[in-house]
Amino acid sequence: MLAAFAVVIIPVPSAAQSADAQKGLGGPPIPGVCLLSREALFANAAVAKAATARLSELTRAAQAEIDQQRAPLESEAKALQDQPANEETKRRREALATRWAALQRQAAHNSREIDATRTKVMERVTTATEPVISQACTSRKCGLLLDRSATLGGNFTNDLTAEVAMGLDAKIQSISFERERLPERQP
Repeated sequence: MLAAFAVVIIPVPSAAQSADAQKGLGGPPIPGVCLLSREALFANAAVAKAATARLSELTRAAQAEIDQQRAPLESEAKALQDQPANEETKRRREALATRWAALQRQAAHNSREIDATRTKVMERVTTATEPVISQACTSRKCGLLLDRSATLGGNFTNDLTAEVAMGLDAKIQSISFERERLPERQP
């Protein structure tokens, strides 16, 4: 089976929601300290959603290639189950095992291509995001930017996630890409 590109949708809280959620922890906002959730950003930005949808299409197509080749092999294996043990049956089973191994190698290769595609796409999205993050940090006068998921509590007023998501959406809505093609590995 091919690995699917799964994204968990994490809602991006508004400044009001963040403040409400953190009232019980108290404390003033710390000037110059800002937060960002990359997970929420990549789950909610339009370009990330579009990339996820396209990666899902490519994954389904790669899996369909394997499924199409697997069906006749499964039929042949079922037909060989009830055959008597003789030289002809042994030869056919060995040939079938060879084709199964080739199909498994192809499935692993397709999976590596999908993984390579995912990596390249995430690099492109990250590259597009960096100037938006920099602009948000500059406008909010952030001297320190922390990953929101690493923060246990406090005042989240300086969470840049929603602002960066909106800025990224204004900059780019989607990207186009095809499945990366990798050279075949020799068995």
